Amino acid sequence: MPDTAASTPQAPLLHNRELSWLTFNARVLQEAQTPTVPLLERLKFLAIFSSNLDEYFKVRVATLRRLRNLKKKTRAKLGNDDPSQQLEQILTEVKRQQEAFGETFREQLLPELRQRGIHLIADRDLTDSQREWVQQYFRQRVQDLLSPIVLDDNLHHLFLKDQTVYLTVLLTDPVKAKKHEDDERVLVLELPTKRHGGRFVQLPPDEDGQHYVMFLDDVIRCCAAELFPKYKSVEVHSIKMSRDAELDIQEEVSGNLLAKIKSSLQKRETGYPARLLFDPTMPKAVLRAVMQKTGIGQDELVEGSRYHNFRDFFGFPSFGLKELEYEPQPALPHPTLPRTKADSLLAAIGQRDHLIHYPYQSFDYVTRLIKEAGKDPLVTDIHITLYRVGSKSEVAKALLKAAKHGKHVTVVVELKARFDEESNIRWAEKLEEAGATVIYGVPELKVHAKLLLVTRREGADEAVRRYAYLSTGNFNESTAGVYADHGLFTADERLTGEMARIFRFFQDGKQPEPFEHLLVAPFELRQRLTALVDAEIDNAVNGREAYILLKLNALQDDGMIHKLYEASRAGVRVELLIRGISCLVPGVVGQSDTISQRGIVDRYLEHARVYVFANGGEEKVYIASADWMARNLDRRVEVAFPLYDDAVRAEVRLLLDLQRQDNVKSRDWQNHLLTGAEGDAAVHAQAATYDYLQKQSKKRPRSSKAAG
Repeated sequence: MPDTAASTPQAPLLHNRELSWLTFNARVLQEAQTPTVPLLERLKFLAIFSSNLDEYFKVRVATLRRLRNLKKKTRAKLGNDDPSQQLEQILTEVKRQQEAFGETFREQLLPELRQRGIHLIADRDLTDSQREWVQQYFRQRVQDLLSPIVLDDNLHHLFLKDQTVYLTVLLTDPVKAKKHEDDERVLVLELPTKRHGGRFVQLPPDEDGQHYVMFLDDVIRCCAAELFPKYKSVEVHSIKMSRDAELDIQEEVSGNLLAKIKSSLQKRETGYPARLLFDPTMPKAVLRAVMQKTGIGQDELVEGSRYHNFRDFFGFPSFGLKELEYEPQPALPHPTLPRTKADSLLAAIGQRDHLIHYPYQSFDYVTRLIKEAGKDPLVTDIHITLYRVGSKSEVAKALLKAAKHGKHVTVVVELKARFDEESNIRWAEKLEEAGATVIYGVPELKVHAKLLLVTRREGADEAVRRYAYLSTGNFNESTAGVYADHGLFTADERLTGEMARIFRFFQDGKQPEPFEHLLVAPFELRQRLTALVDAEIDNAVNGREAYILLKLNALQDDGMIHKLYEASRAGVRVELLIRGISCLVPGVVGQSDTISQRGIVDRYLEHARVYVFANGGEEKVYIASADWMARNLDRRVEVAFPLYDDAVRAEVRLLLDLQRQDNVKSRDWQNHLLTGAEGDAAVHAQAATYDYLQKQSKKRPRSSKAAG
């Protein structure tokens, strides 16, 4: 770790991006280790940790390995050094975290589950009656799903699917050996999790009401000898492959971009190996056979455990024990938006701004707005950006109906949204078939902004009036139930007029004129943020109050970090709430004395971005889709939007202040829990947010029967 007590360094200290991400994932693991988190939710945090790490290897580690394999001259042209040392540091830290993961699972969670009457048992733990039940279950439900592959001279290459658990089988000691038969055989079979309907098998409870559950893997281990009756010894171990997930496409829009993406999605399944996890008790001969048939090298081998794909714990049975899960928090009605479909959302938005907070409040307002606009005879156009579209998206269905009702629906679909390309493509094609205009991104940019614009012809002169929704989160019902985001409904022409110019840019590709109110990347977001920081520096130098509050998912851009260091040296107070990556090092003498950093990992994923500037006593507050990363500022279409309504702005500040005061789930950049001083009242920000919004929900909105 950097020495924060050292004198001013010659070059500003920066935290390594990859190691910072691992520090974030360690915070996720800490939640699994926290006794006050409900027991079954702690299992889910293990699943999140595991899923995160899979993606990290598929994307970040795979990218570093690609860089390492480039020629030195090529790396120099790209401005990259040899990442070998960095890879070594990463793998060392990953091994340390995986050991902590295994200890958490074995030494903490399994004993606590047993105390609550839930027994995750292995094949060796079965009683005679349980074994008989498992064998019957195997014959009826599992056996026909298995297709073993023999690793012998007849097999030239073994392909292992991405993110799929396989079982290796070592057969030795034939019952009746024949000269032409091998004394030892190695086979591989895919664990049929999806076709089986899940990773876990529930056994009948006993007379005392104790619950028993097994990994599907162990059901197969228990009964594997039945598959190979000609051998006396059958040993079963597990492996899992993670493949390079980066799509090798140029980020350009051309007539065949859709075909490029589809082709790349197919290649993702056959991408370069990024990691092969293996059971360390696996015989060396079996591992050698797998490496030989798959072409896996020593660099891709990572020692795992008996079980892989802990993300499957998202599907661990609850046995109806609700007390072992989070208390339900039903989505709340909004205090100023109409609650019934009989009342017009457009009319309510036309009267004032409304800010909605997910998942505390219902995402249904967004789909209702699209449905209402689709049926409204005065609405002419609906424009929207879609970054991550759910597989059963109600938003996409509402857009389809609007197009069929004759509205001009323009949809900007981002085909390069990692891991969601397939769903995005499917909906894009359906929307085109329904008559919508579909724009497949922007040349060399990702469209990450979350924008919805409804155009209406109102009054005797049919004047254009626009209604908008701008958000920090996706148009995705599933993530809206887990990600903590803000969304603004507004008819403020200062914002809606500039949104219309953004959509014109999507259509004609011409760089828009400078914006006055919205901060839009890649055109001027970086420059406007720099100017806002410079204004705080000027205030500090001239003895005026100066501060910056930033809530982000990630802070990585060198230029913006150096600007914050400059602000700190000038005396500006900087408070950072960073959930994930942060390459800024706070608290360094002469560099970042006035900068503090904390981050919250809790029930919901903190996803909103909020920028606050003191601005000489007249605070400027923006919420945004953009983190302070080079990709967001320079290579994506992003929008930060000001909160002009006093009540809306005050509410965001109140919720932000709760997070600044959190002493239950808040950790500093080195993962130390920030508990506050002795005697301080507990402030649990997410719980307090729900309580506050629940009280607000009791206010009744005025009826809005019709717009216009």
